[in-house]
Amino acid sequence: MRTAVLSGLALALALALALALPALALENGLARTPPMGWLAWERFRCNVDCRADPRNCISEMLFFEMADRLAEDGWRDLGYKYINIDDCWSAKQRDAAGRLVPDPERFPRGIKALADYVHARGLKLGIYGDLGTLTCGGYPGTTLDRVEQDAQTFAEWGVDMLKLDGCYSSGEEQAEGYPEMARALNATGRPIVYSCSWPAYQGGLPPKVNYTVLAEVCNLWRNYDDIQDSWDSVLSILDWFSANQDVLQPAAGPGHWNDPDMLIIGNFGLSDEQSRSQMALWTVMAAPLLMSTDLRTISASAKEILQNRLMIQINQDPLGIQGRRIVKEKSHIEVFLRPLSQAASALVFFSRRTDMPFVYTTSLAKLHFPEDSVYEVQDVYSGKIISGLKTGDSFSVVIDPSGVVMWYLYPTALLAQPWHVVRQQAPGEGFHPVLL
Repeated sequence: MRTAVLSGLALALALALALALPALALENGLARTPPMGWLAWERFRCNVDCRADPRNCISEMLFFEMADRLAEDGWRDLGYKYINIDDCWSAKQRDAAGRLVPDPERFPRGIKALADYVHARGLKLGIYGDLGTLTCGGYPGTTLDRVEQDAQTFAEWGVDMLKLDGCYSSGEEQAEGYPEMARALNATGRPIVYSCSWPAYQGGLPPKVNYTVLAEVCNLWRNYDDIQDSWDSVLSILDWFSANQDVLQPAAGPGHWNDPDMLIIGNFGLSDEQSRSQMALWTVMAAPLLMSTDLRTISASAKEILQNRLMIQINQDPLGIQGRRIVKEKSHIEVFLRPLSQAASALVFFSRRTDMPFVYTTSLAKLHFPEDSVYEVQDVYSGKIISGLKTGDSFSVVIDPSGVVMWYLYPTALLAQPWHVVRQQAPGEGFHPVLL
């Protein structure tokens, strides 16, 4: 379908930019694009009453069934490969040798058997730990003297990702323990993606959080509050990420990602418009796509949003540049942009209005695209194609309340300097949202 013709110079510049991106990632070669999969927490929490609620409790059956759904319903083939256990999986005590063990009633076959089941379906297994005396749910935590032992246990079980929370630990213990776990995981010899909650416990911002160090320690990290099943929660996360984008955006890239938390699409708190908005905004932020919903009963509309192929292609773009909010209008319309490989880009027009659909008129020139360029545009949700859009052409989009219009743009005629060379600037170099 694509007909774009890039000049040799533009392609060379794009490749040069890719090579110039900071090589700060944890040296495990993993998570070169944002991880995709399914995570239990937001939808299933710490429900451990398998007698009263066997279908929804935290048990091996829940993860067996979700693995089946990922493998059989098209998710895996689109890139949703991680199936991640969260808190409340373990027994209340370690075993006689001091090892973590799963709850024997809820995980009678053990985590190794679950990992084997997941791997046999072409998927990967994630698990949860907590750097502290207890997990947030009150289960055995990983104190500093247990870091190496627990890393080895996870590796022996065949775990592929570790989310390490930070309840019941001090700032000093976190500063020692999070890097120590990175070293311990690498020392096992097993590739294990490392997700840290470290910055979320330190306010998410400098000077308490050093993102240069963080990117050398963790593959992804939670910066801010847990997401809840509500639009207000989605907006609060978006607000924080946008307000602090000068700090957060440069920290992200292949192997090291900001994590605004789970996708709640398919649950109870979002309308279809809001669901499309979360998917688009998380994608433009280069966020991990970790669903937390019941894949056994998910609606066709939610599934369509989460399985949008062009959306996933944009999220998984190999350049790994996190997008930014570039316009904040008095009319409560915001525009976000993410530079992509091959001089392409993604634009999200987002409405915070609560009254009626809004006609937003602008041009690529007003959004500071290169002069005298011509683009082909594809609407990510409708599939509609706009050919021959020039930088100076005025255009309008109709955005529903709390909704988005998302565009994928690629040049059919381009000047020497591609968009992402123009716009990928360090904080303080004149790159600021436009307030009209």
